[in-house]
Amino acid sequence: MSFSTVLSASMLCLNVEFIHVEADVSNGLPAFQMVGYLSSEVKEAAERVRTAIRNSGLDFPAKKTVINLAPATMKKRGAAFDLPIAVSILLSLGRLDTEAVRSMLILGELSLDGKVRKVPGILPIVAEARAAGIHACMVPRVNAAEGALVEGIDVIGVESLEEAYRYLSGKVQITPEPYPEVKQQGEAAHSLDYGDICGQAAVKRAAEVAVAGGHNLLLIGPPGSGKSMTAQRIPTIFPDMTLEESMEVTKIYSILGMLDSERPLIQSRPFRSVHHTATKTALVGGGKVPVPGEISLAHGGVLFLDELPEFQKNVLEVLRQPLEDHQVRITRSQGSYLFPANFTLVAAMNPCPCGCYPDMNRCTCTPGQIQHYLGKLSQPFLDRMDICVEAPRVEYESLRTKGQEETSAQVRERVCRAREVQNRRYRGTGILTNAMLGVRETNQWCMLGKAEETLMKQAFSRLGLTARTYHKILKVARTIADLDGEEQIREKHLKEAVGYRTFDKKYWGR
Repeated sequence: MSFSTVLSASMLCLNVEFIHVEADVSNGLPAFQMVGYLSSEVKEAAERVRTAIRNSGLDFPAKKTVINLAPATMKKRGAAFDLPIAVSILLSLGRLDTEAVRSMLILGELSLDGKVRKVPGILPIVAEARAAGIHACMVPRVNAAEGALVEGIDVIGVESLEEAYRYLSGKVQITPEPYPEVKQQGEAAHSLDYGDICGQAAVKRAAEVAVAGGHNLLLIGPPGSGKSMTAQRIPTIFPDMTLEESMEVTKIYSILGMLDSERPLIQSRPFRSVHHTATKTALVGGGKVPVPGEISLAHGGVLFLDELPEFQKNVLEVLRQPLEDHQVRITRSQGSYLFPANFTLVAAMNPCPCGCYPDMNRCTCTPGQIQHYLGKLSQPFLDRMDICVEAPRVEYESLRTKGQEETSAQVRERVCRAREVQNRRYRGTGILTNAMLGVRETNQWCMLGKAEETLMKQAFSRLGLTARTYHKILKVARTIADLDGEEQIREKHLKEAVGYRTFDKKYWGR
């Protein structure tokens, strides 16, 4: 047999594309040709594969070898085609039987000595293979635990081309990687705790409301007031991730090759702290070959932007659309790519360059410097921050208070109850939290009584609210009512929600 086909796959952003690796080995001038719209790393597979076959103790006669990766209209990237190319050549040489690879998908990079190296994107590829009715996947041994997270398909891990050959020829048996027992990590997985924060009750309350409803949070205060400390502990009050959420986040990290080989399933909510020198591409994703950015890596968790005004203004502006749509769409000439980005944005900033404003007795900044510093944040960006809270300077008495602060477990219990209320309310609608409510849903679930309507009208006029901030206040009030276990939004709930928008007027005068 001179012709053979092996099934493989490639990642195109977050989409899986099945690739047929075709090999034809025939008499003629010795040559190794590869076709099929290939990137440079795929073209280099010719030397890797030829050398790996010989160093694995397998015969590779001097014949004309042609490899085609179909479909030819899609560009192939990465080194994961090495192993399927080698297997397809062995099939064409008659070293293996075609039945051995029937209904099997093969992936893996080869080193020159025949070892099979780790490749990214195994989890989404195996999941798509199972959905397509494929019965088995052969992957690098180091990726086997990752692939085994998908039930209903055999994942065969191999360490070398020789081992793969011996398995496919029936000379050895390899037990499929067992499906791992998934256990909830729970609260014990967190080393940080809200009990470590002295004072700042208003800040911790705002963080609780933000997590309970999935709202974005902006912390303003002088240096050393606990803004970063609070933000770092926000993941400790999130509800546990469901298996579905864990798999969704793990797939994103799998594509970028960022998984732990020993414990591939991500069960802790992501917390991505981004430095202010980050570019637009690093934040939202993109590049010549679009890949997920920090906002997708924070999917299901928290994206923390410290020293917010130090970020370039155009970098912050690209967040506006993902904050509303909970996804980011990147358009290139070859197509449009969609990445998930349902995250909670937590940002922290000083009120001025020196950090002491509005205390004019201590502030050394000129009015122009303060205006320029705060002006780095546009009104459209601020409108997307559901909650804005001030973190005042911590007093000495608060630092000396021991054992009286609420722990993360106590706060988390209230947050979980509020999330359960929202799950029941929005079941079957695709809405997970109050922050995801559209205009129509907001009007349906955030109804106000007569007194609350009067209060909202006054706030809208005095604070100069926009239509967007009006709806955000209603959503935050809905969350506060859920934390109190009340179905109806009361005046006290609305007052607290309105209070989270008063700092726009105090600092920006708008």
